[in-house]
Amino acid sequence: MSADVMMNVAAFEANFDGLVGPTHHYGGHSFGNIASTGNAKQAANPRQAALQGLAKMKALADLGYHQGVLPPQERPALWLLRDLGYTGTDQEIIASLRDTPQGYLSAMSSASSMWTANAATVSPSADTQDGRVHFTVANLQNKFHRAIEHRQTFRSLNAVFSNPAHFAVHEALPMYAAFGDEGAANHTRFCHDYGQAGVEFFVYGRQHWGGQVEPTQFPARQTREACEAIIRRHGLVASHTVLAQQNPAVIDAGVFHNDVIAVGNQDVLFCHQAAFLNSAQVYAELTDKMGGRLQVIEVSSNEVSVADAVKSYLFNSQLLAKASGRQRLLVPEECKNTPAVWAYLQRLRDSGGPIDELLVYDLKQSMQNGGGPACLRLRVALTAAEAKEVNSGVWMNDRLYPQLCSWVERHYRDRLLESDLFDPNLLVEVRTALDELTQIMRLGSIYPFQLHGRDE
Repeated sequence: MSADVMMNVAAFEANFDGLVGPTHHYGGHSFGNIASTGNAKQAANPRQAALQGLAKMKALADLGYHQGVLPPQERPALWLLRDLGYTGTDQEIIASLRDTPQGYLSAMSSASSMWTANAATVSPSADTQDGRVHFTVANLQNKFHRAIEHRQTFRSLNAVFSNPAHFAVHEALPMYAAFGDEGAANHTRFCHDYGQAGVEFFVYGRQHWGGQVEPTQFPARQTREACEAIIRRHGLVASHTVLAQQNPAVIDAGVFHNDVIAVGNQDVLFCHQAAFLNSAQVYAELTDKMGGRLQVIEVSSNEVSVADAVKSYLFNSQLLAKASGRQRLLVPEECKNTPAVWAYLQRLRDSGGPIDELLVYDLKQSMQNGGGPACLRLRVALTAAEAKEVNSGVWMNDRLYPQLCSWVERHYRDRLLESDLFDPNLLVEVRTALDELTQIMRLGSIYPFQLHGRDE
């Protein structure tokens, strides 16, 4: 581990990035996500997408950060089609979908689980009453192509965090609009030390019962009720939690999750001035519960417009702690290609504030589908003892990286259109690849095709 990263070897934050799946394509299913809908029907490159994600993971591991990998999901979702009354062989079912509306098979084949910020909400053991790391799998009920993920996510997380003495993996909240939950994309944990109790920050888009102002153009996917349920499940205390409502105006501008307009790490909150309702009150409560020590970097609309923030994914970035007490900011290449954003970032880096280094990565394949660096990773604060209980086959290192790159090169296509999803060979390619992946990452049998076709 790099001395520039390891401030406290007793506890640290690990990132678990989603490995892009073989059916990565541009289906345009995510209403409210401008990049997703705007690039619909374009040709995608699943191989390049997976390799771009792996390159970022390996770069962070080489810098000394604990970096894990979470597996993709089996697609198309043949078990669901059978639940919906389709019969015959797998290939016959796929062929029969040519008579369904455009986008039907595409939704069943989405590789959206790559954005593991939506996989779950995570509370580290320092925050929970029973002293375990708690995960609540996100139900993602607002979008069909994502609502079908939670059972596999539950299995995958249990395969990685399997020791119940250290980890508690909860199933998704009930699949009702009142409990819409989008996972860690609307959750941030602030702390002074990863091993000490922190302040968990939950951001919601609407309140189902008793709410007032809401967006009018795009849906608010996260509810206050879901946040409160997770707080109860994880055994969090009120003195170390803060709930805030996302500004409905920015949701209508394409900010579908809070991590598109704000990011935080340790005692730093980096956000746009339009991110929250009653921003001053939010900052004051966070600062108070952080013992008076919180650094808020608020970007004004005069410096960066909301439109440029959404276009570049400036705030869908990763804040990475350094031994110096400062932080690195990992941003997508689109930030460099957006003049106002890049000019601001250079000023930020040179300002003498908590962010003093910029890392720029090419994640175009993910970005064109509406997900940047922060979307791709699930943050898990761990003690050294807990890290030893994580499935060792998922840690990014000099052994795993070439194995996964070789696996991608052998199994992934370099071009995929929606029409290609009807190719009966694609299903065989996907299952062959995933079967090999579970062996490489030592995950056991986690996929429906390995469980006799059951999504259980």
